Amino acid sequence: MSYRRGSYFLGPPARRRHRGRGRLLVALALLLVAGAVVGVVLAATHRGPDARGADVESFSVRSRLVHRTLEQKAVVPTGGAEGRPLLVLLHGRGSKPGDAFSDEFFAELDRLGSRAPVVVEVNGGDHSYYHDRDDGRWGSYVVREAIPAAVERYGVDKDRIALGGTSMGGFGALDIARRNPRRFCAVGGHSAALNRRASETAPGAFDDAADFRRHDVYRYVRRNARAYARENLWLDVGRADPFRSVNAEVARTLKARDRADVEWHLRPGGHGGEYFRANVASYLRFYARELERCGDR
Repeated sequence: MSYRRGSYFLGPPARRRHRGRGRLLVALALLLVAGAVVGVVLAATHRGPDARGADVESFSVRSRLVHRTLEQKAVVPTGGAEGRPLLVLLHGRGSKPGDAFSDEFFAELDRLGSRAPVVVEVNGGDHSYYHDRDDGRWGSYVVREAIPAAVERYGVDKDRIALGGTSMGGFGALDIARRNPRRFCAVGGHSAALNRRASETAPGAFDDAADFRRHDVYRYVRRNARAYARENLWLDVGRADPFRSVNAEVARTLKARDRADVEWHLRPGGHGGEYFRANVASYLRFYARELERCGDR
């Protein structure tokens, strides 16, 4: 039986109305419980990588060379930092410090044991390409501010430092190394963003054509018979990488000079994080080996 006043429906008797509210409360409670369970599952699914006992830290560099304060990310292997070598990594465009620290990264660092370096991923902003330019002296900041800050903070061996990077950071590592010969025990360009001409570069990578010419790694290698003669160099790129041809030409040019200290690898994959994760273990082994040899030189 229903109750009406004029054309308006007043609802069921009170007993049925309370029963409906009870069902609603039960349904809401079940939804809350289900949401909590989903939240737990999502949190587990999206947890960070397993650091395998290493410490992951942040520290800031107040830079006068690029006119800002930048946060850096560091990994200290199990056993502490004191006296270890230092590996400085430069991230890619649009990435940030810490993006290199994947499960594959930590697994290999753990396997290296006492040979593992302290690793610092230096903040290069969105698209600095780690070179001195109009908005800041990004290359100088790496060498004169970020690295000294890491050496002081962690007590690493200042004479055993390696430098590497991926994409934008790969270009940056090669450009910084050519301007600072004999500064690094090893240098790595992983999927390095190298171009033959200014017109081929990504928007914002360089201020203008003159800026590109001042930092033209490709031209430096082609025209300088002593290019990277004092560094142990690693270059690699994926077979489907848009920078493949330039990287391959740079590597061929260097190896044609009977350079035994140049490693070149062409591997399956494209350009991006998936390729880096698939190959990061071999990068870390290279750096650990060269840093160890550097101590004997």
